[in-house]
Formats: sequence, C-alpha cells, structure tokens
Amino acid sequence: MVYKIIIDGRFPSMNEFIAANRIGKGRFNKGNKMKQDSQNQLSYYITSQLKKVHIDKRVYIKYQFYEPNKKRDLDNVSGYFHKVFQDALVQCKVLHNDSWHYITGFSDEFYVDSKNPRIEVEIVEE
Repeated sequence: MVYKIIIDGRFPSMNEFIAANRIGKGRFNKGNKMKQDSQNQLSYYITSQLKKVHIDKRVYIKYQFYEPNKKRDLDNVSGYFHKVFQDALVQCKVLHNDSWHYITGFSDEFYVDSKNPRIEVEIVEE
C-alpha cells in the first residue's frame, strides 16, 4: 500500500533550526518551539489526509520537495523536514516508531515550482 500526503508551502531549513537552537535554554529554547510548531502543523496534514491510518509494516518514504526557487541548499531543505515529519508520523500514531525497524530508508527529489511550493510525501509499505 502507498499513502500520499501533500503539504502546502515550505518548512524552515536546517540552518534556521540550528540558529533557533542557539536562542534560549531548556523548554524555552527557540529551536524546541520551532520543532513543536512544525510537528503540530504536520499533524494536521497527516490526520486530515491519512484518516486514522495506522501502519504496522516497515515503510520506505519518498519525499518530493517543490521549492519556489533554488536559493536554499538541498540538504538544508530536507534535513529538518525529515526529522519533524517522521516524528509527527509517530505522534499521530501512523507509525509505532521512527527507528530503523519501522523506516527502512527514504529518498529525496527536488523541483522548482514558484507558483505552488509544497512537499509531496509517499509512504510505501514494504
């Protein structure tokens, strides 16, 4: 089975997340708030598009990033998003865990779409 999620817009880059982690301490750390806000936003997309899906099998995740331009480095586009998306899958109980046992790998593809930036994700059961 293949599950598809489309997320509008774009998410912060890894560089933005690293910079946010340098501000504040503990639970008042700005990076922590950024991660929680991102996960909450993604939880909305996951729950509205997957409608109570719970996957017991191992999965492979395919990410397609549609950026408005080529200004951000590819690893900065994808790195932070991988973390918050996979954590949101666990938070929404789509996956039991985001460890090696449940996620066997993932791939990234990058495109430019200045009129409709988005992230398309396919979760493929193995």
